[in-house]
Amino acid sequence: MKLTRRHFASGLALSPILAAQSPPEPRRGTAPEVSPFDAPLSFTRNIVRPKARPFPMTQVRVLAGPFADAAEWNRGYMSRLPVDRLVRNFRVNAGLPTSAKPFGGWEQPNNGQPLHRESELRGHFTGHFLSASAQLYASTGSRDAKAKGDEIVDQLAQCQARLPGGYLSAFPAEFFDRLDARKNVWAPFYTVHKIMAGMLDMYTLAGNKQALDVVQKMADWADQWTASKSETHMQDILETEYGGMNEVLYNLSAVSNDDRWAKAGDRFTKKRFFNPLALRRDELRGLHVNTHIPQVIGAARRYELSGDTRFHDVADYFFYEVTTARSYATTGTSNGEGWLTGPRQLAAELKRSNATEECCCSYNMLKLARHLYEWTADPRYFDYYERSLLNMRLGTIHPETGATQYYLSLTPGAWKTFNTEFDSFWCCTGSGVEEYSKLNDSIYWQDDDGVFVNLFIASELNWEDRGLRIRQETKFPDAPTTSIQVTAAKPVHLAIRLRIPEWTSDATVKVNGKEIDASASPGSYLNLTRPWKNDRIEIAFKMHLRAEPMPDDPRQRAFLYGPLVLAGDLGAIDPALTVGSNVPQMRRAPEIAIPSISANPEPADQPLHFRAGNVDLMPINSIFGRRYNVYWT
Repeated sequence: MKLTRRHFASGLALSPILAAQSPPEPRRGTAPEVSPFDAPLSFTRNIVRPKARPFPMTQVRVLAGPFADAAEWNRGYMSRLPVDRLVRNFRVNAGLPTSAKPFGGWEQPNNGQPLHRESELRGHFTGHFLSASAQLYASTGSRDAKAKGDEIVDQLAQCQARLPGGYLSAFPAEFFDRLDARKNVWAPFYTVHKIMAGMLDMYTLAGNKQALDVVQKMADWADQWTASKSETHMQDILETEYGGMNEVLYNLSAVSNDDRWAKAGDRFTKKRFFNPLALRRDELRGLHVNTHIPQVIGAARRYELSGDTRFHDVADYFFYEVTTARSYATTGTSNGEGWLTGPRQLAAELKRSNATEECCCSYNMLKLARHLYEWTADPRYFDYYERSLLNMRLGTIHPETGATQYYLSLTPGAWKTFNTEFDSFWCCTGSGVEEYSKLNDSIYWQDDDGVFVNLFIASELNWEDRGLRIRQETKFPDAPTTSIQVTAAKPVHLAIRLRIPEWTSDATVKVNGKEIDASASPGSYLNLTRPWKNDRIEIAFKMHLRAEPMPDDPRQRAFLYGPLVLAGDLGAIDPALTVGSNVPQMRRAPEIAIPSISANPEPADQPLHFRAGNVDLMPINSIFGRRYNVYWT
């Protein structure tokens, strides 16, 4: 099927449309006769066979280039965070001695002072750090990362042993009493999820068996706590953010082959949210964005374990609607952490605040995209993935320091603001250390017939089972080419499928220096099936400059070159305004006039730079310490 602009009402021609027609319009004015999730859930294990599987991170290494740089900046930041400070609040909560200085910001304890400001999310970052440590070990083989993760697991196991019923947290169980009584409390299950996910990652990726014991005890505590609630009361409790509790319990069920954890995960099915999605209705207005994306990731995981198509429909429609109706040119979504308007009202959203595009949202949307790609092997998911990775992730980590952003603001005259080393620990700081510790996890995928090359990142795949290595050398996106060297001890007959991006008008492919007589349309794969032994594949893409309009105001447009979103350089910003602590959004700065662009941009002297009148345009991921603009009148 050839996709036309009517399939992409937002102008973001990048989301995969998996049916032959656009989703039906939401039904308004009448309630459905049957809501898919109103009946009690019953878990039956029926594993869905994936159409594509990612290679283990241990088999893929990122080579020198911008992604390796980002990974190294992140590793350096992680190495500077001491274990005693990471576990300090857990030890205090368990009554164990510690002389460590507490972190500030979102990890701030109250230090026994009733009027001292505290964070009720304390402990969440340590969970993220465990996941990042496990991923860093899997992606680079870093024994230092594994040793640090192992030490944290052991320390937290000691804390758990001092607390009743398998409970483990950096805050008292009284927080859950407040949750049960529906009193104000800041998302205790959100933090517990991060710790459980970190423990499970330390087991599955770093082989730490103690971590499995800890997470199973935590799951036992969560199972018993939720089982004691009525269905109506539990649905009310789910109005308080609970992170990905459903996902981690489903993942634990898969790892341990114990359906008890999946049934506990089902209690975190928020029916008020899932029912409209299963009926393909957008009722997202007014919702906190990153509260709900992890819930949908859990739905995707439930479908994979059970084959229950209700959960498939939730994930499928949610991804479609967010990427086509609620995402900017960068693929980022949210404004002030919420969806504040109806679908396809992005220009109206942009005028509301300077806090567009929370980075956590992009981290989780990429996780969701991976699930949907597994089900279909549809390369258009990687058109989305690539654009998000280049614009929402690669440019939101600070060079050298490894600090990360909370919002990638699209407010005219915006600038980038990063966390402090020891006194921020925003949710996006946690998802940041995770993101940049696994940049090798989606480059290559496999099925029974061969390999999919989905991202153009300098890297090497060691496919041990087939006795074959694939080494990709590229400077993409600085240069629209990549070269793939295939090496095997003896000929290996298989398919190598090259993703032909949606943004190119033409791709030239050579094998061993000879241009092949085959083609594939943008947004598809070029399939090369033959015996491979010592062969080189060379790909050259045509990149074009294009404008994408706002769906609700075609006078406002963003410029893209290939998958790269371009921003206009509006001058330097006071460095003091680029670092945040408890306040993640931009602080006040003098207003500046935003020029209009009346001429088509022309290439400038530097690669990927353009000039439009008196405005210099360059990739948004390359701008630091300067004010910028993305949408132009």
